[in-house]
Amino acid sequence: MHRSKLELYEDVLNALAEKPLTIDNMAYECKMDCVALRQRLDFLVRNGLVEEKNCSKRTVYDLTRRGQVISKTLAVTRSLDKLQTTIKMIDDVLGDLPTLPEQNEKRAKWAWRNENY
Repeated sequence: MHRSKLELYEDVLNALAEKPLTIDNMAYECKMDCVALRQRLDFLVRNGLVEEKNCSKRTVYDLTRRGQVISKTLAVTRSLDKLQTTIKMIDDVLGDLPTLPEQNEKRAKWAWRNENY
């Protein structure tokens, strides 16, 4: 299954969130070929999320402050999505459990009161 452009950008930001990387190291981390990675990096650099740094005859890439904020926001969003999925699974399991007779009586009384008001 192919990753979307957004997922590819997100992978690059996640790789750079830990430490500055060269293009080769980033390609390995993101499981992406260097040509596609270069295109993604150019876009991120143009939009101020990633910056190029020259260190001892090598070019490394690092997140800017804006890139760090975006990376953290995406991480929180992923966590919330996982939490929402977990809650749905728990709700499905609990919905399949049989209810106690007392709960059924309380629900019936509550429904009757609401219908008559």
